Amino acid sequence: MKTIRLEQPGGLDRLRLVDLEDPGQPKAGQIRVRIHASSLNFHDYGIVSGRMPTEDGRVPMSDGAGVVEAVGEGVEEFRAGDHVVSCFFPQWSDGPPPVADFSGTPGDGTDGYACEVVVRGANWFTKAPAGYSHAEAATLTTAGLTAWRALVVDGALKAGDTVLTLGTGGVSIFAAQIALAMGAEVIATSSSDEKLARLRDMGIRQTINYKTEGEWGARVQEMTGGRGVDHVIEVGGPATLPQSITACRIGGHIALIGVLTGASGEVPTAALMARQQRLQGLIVGSRSMQNDFVRALEVTGIRPVIDSSFPLDKIADAFRHEESGAHFGKIALTM
Repeated sequence: MKTIRLEQPGGLDRLRLVDLEDPGQPKAGQIRVRIHASSLNFHDYGIVSGRMPTEDGRVPMSDGAGVVEAVGEGVEEFRAGDHVVSCFFPQWSDGPPPVADFSGTPGDGTDGYACEVVVRGANWFTKAPAGYSHAEAATLTTAGLTAWRALVVDGALKAGDTVLTLGTGGVSIFAAQIALAMGAEVIATSSSDEKLARLRDMGIRQTINYKTEGEWGARVQEMTGGRGVDHVIEVGGPATLPQSITACRIGGHIALIGVLTGASGEVPTAALMARQQRLQGLIVGSRSMQNDFVRALEVTGIRPVIDSSFPLDKIADAFRHEESGAHFGKIALTM
């Protein structure tokens, strides 16, 4: 079985393609899944680059999509031939978050999906949306579900709301698609005029180049007639949060998702308090949320934006492409 393993201390040159023994048939409560695709996330990059240390020999990649080949005793939700997609927190089925780390997350605290076959508990997967390719389904585990939770679960998004998205990574593109599908307005930022043009082609009417508009929070206020947006998909972290607070309306919702500009930094607490905003930190979501998300995708017809695909043995090249920042949407791995 072809598998990628990461040698410590990490780094793209320490990703090794190896042959491992087939995991065999599922036991009670388990399913055997032939993995056909994964997708890259900033979290995965943190692992493979060595910035987030993990166990030597770890199989990376938190996202996995494929076909059920066999089910163990007692499994009723799946049967052979079902198309499935993995869960980021297999131990979080429903209800409030029970976890505050990545000890149970595939590709981090346990082995992930940079391989051809896995045997895992049935609760590690949900069904994939009908009609999705495996590469499309693999984008849902981390990026897609994060955007869904930020806007719909935590943000209670409704038609007529205004959403601000930052950049053109997987979470931001998904958030824009979800917002548009649910009747919300979207304002999007990017440092690339070419990418801003692509965003407008998606139906986003208002865009901002944050390189030429350094005070983009004030620009968002102008675009909304001084009101501000209802929701901000905040993927930048400490360097962008002050502008996001300015851009968000009084009493609005800021979903703190990413740390692209650093893991810590100053928070303008006085501005946050004065504007009475809700700053909500989140990491992906539960299996129940993912099932709801899959149903929503089937109803709305949203299809993920996939920038490019790489075969499993070119995983380092895939991460170099992510590193470059040239991508628009998701980068897929195919098995």
